[in-house]
Amino acid sequence: MLENNITEELESPKLPKRIPKYLNLEESVRLLIECDKSPRDHCIMTLFLNCALRLSELVSLNVEQVGSDVLTINGKGNKERKIFLTPAAKKSLTKWLIIRKELNLETNALFVSRCRKRITTRGVQNIVKKYICAAKLDPSQISAHKLRHTAATLMYKYGKVDIRSLQQILGHETIATTEIYTHIDEQQLQSAVNSNPLALMFN
Repeated sequence: MLENNITEELESPKLPKRIPKYLNLEESVRLLIECDKSPRDHCIMTLFLNCALRLSELVSLNVEQVGSDVLTINGKGNKERKIFLTPAAKKSLTKWLIIRKELNLETNALFVSRCRKRITTRGVQNIVKKYICAAKLDPSQISAHKLRHTAATLMYKYGKVDIRSLQQILGHETIATTEIYTHIDEQQLQSAVNSNPLALMFN
């Protein structure tokens, strides 16, 4: 028997971080246009794309968690966080809440199914798939979770959101988890290369 662990000093190989799949801005707009005729579905899509919610967080939302300016989320480990509502999210929520009130429901769930009960994760996944197909996007590449990636990517790319703020919005415990959302697309890489002062020196 060996007295020392011979593998103790060995370094394990690092697994490459995958760049998450996400919709670009034009694809996101197409998706929202497709579900515009259904206030409930449009509100679901809007919250995914504006607030970067997890699927489980969206399904568990109750009416009392919707404030005038913020959405109170019960995230992983039952940790509470607040997300400020965008004008688009406020408008979509207001429209859906008016219709929801007329249904005289016995549940306090924000989103309900046709059975008038809290919508399930499978139900939301089916809704997302329906509009992904309607928008002529690839349902094998885009899911409800990918809409969360999309929201985080658009915030980072267009809003110049710092990574710490993004971490709070997404409800990540560590900054390392958030870093996968801050990937740089090909357009940004091309722009970075062309910013070199030597890029236009032909001779």
